Amino acid sequence: MTYAIIETGGKQLRVETGRYYDIELLSVPENEKVTIESVLLVQHNGEITIGQPLVAGAKVEGTVKRHFRGRKVLVYKMKPKKKTRKKRGHRQEMTRLFIDSISLNDSVLARHEQESPATSEAAPAPTETTGE
Repeated sequence: MTYAIIETGGKQLRVETGRYYDIELLSVPENEKVTIESVLLVQHNGEITIGQPLVAGAKVEGTVKRHFRGRKVLVYKMKPKKKTRKKRGHRQEMTRLFIDSISLNDSVLARHEQESPATSEAAPAPTETTGE
C-alpha cells in the first residue's frame, strides 16, 4: 500500500490513491486536475522517504470533484451575571479532492485506474441454463 503525507490548507493529511478527501478550499474549478508538491513523506512497499521538510521530486496529483460548505460550527460567548450573550455560526468552505496518483522523481508509484464503460459492456452476461 502506497501513501503520502501532504500539507494543504495549513494541515497535514495522509492520502492514498483512489480515495476522496475534504480539504480547505482550493481556487481550482471543478473537474480540474491539481498537483500538490508539498509532500512531507512517501511510503511505497515498506520503503519510507522522509523530507526535510519536503520530499524532493515528490508530487500528488488529484482531481477537484466539488466545492461545498462544511458543517456549521456554533460560537457562543456569555458573561455570567451581565446579560451578555453572543451566538454566531460559521461554515468553512471545503473542496472534495480525489487522489489520482502519487509519484516520486517522475516515476509513478501508485495510480488509480478508472474503469472504462467500454470494458464493462464488452463482457457478455452469463446465461442461465436449466436442466429440463
